[in-house]
Amino acid sequence: MTDPIARLKNLIREIPDFPKPGVMFRDITPLLAHPGGLAMSIELLANPYRGQGIDIVVGAESRGFIFGTAVACAISAGFQLVRKPKKLPFKTVSQTYDLEYGTDTLEMHADAILPGQRVLIIDDVLATGGTMKACVDLVKGLGGHIAGVAVLIELEGLKGRSRLPGIEVHAVLPY
Repeated sequence: MTDPIARLKNLIREIPDFPKPGVMFRDITPLLAHPGGLAMSIELLANPYRGQGIDIVVGAESRGFIFGTAVACAISAGFQLVRKPKKLPFKTVSQTYDLEYGTDTLEMHADAILPGQRVLIIDDVLATGGTMKACVDLVKGLGGHIAGVAVLIELEGLKGRSRLPGIEVHAVLPY
């Protein structure tokens, strides 16, 4: 199998009816355990952003940390965290967003992004787009310029991309 996308998809385990009936969960842990698959994932996430003047990569808790730090190293950028509330020790800014049943909140350090910095936001999955939209709003609120959004997996049927108008979205593995 020489197609890198097919090779990566082959490393993702499908678990039906998790976390609830009717959902097909895409489990990336076998991909993370495979040295070649992990390395290829990082390269395919990073390649469109090499030489693009990205200052900071932002990773969303928690799997965005895995891919975000590796991409930041690959493109010679810094890295910043987006976390659940009360996990960061310094002054924070927060963004609340809607979930299917309720709301959630994400936070960043208030000094995580400098005005005008070019920011790439990374996560493992783009589904409905709520988490990514909250990350975008946090970065913009701190004065950052969104250079792009990159995800390993995009669940296209959930139309998360539509919540990010005007933002370049790079998905390695569309489903």
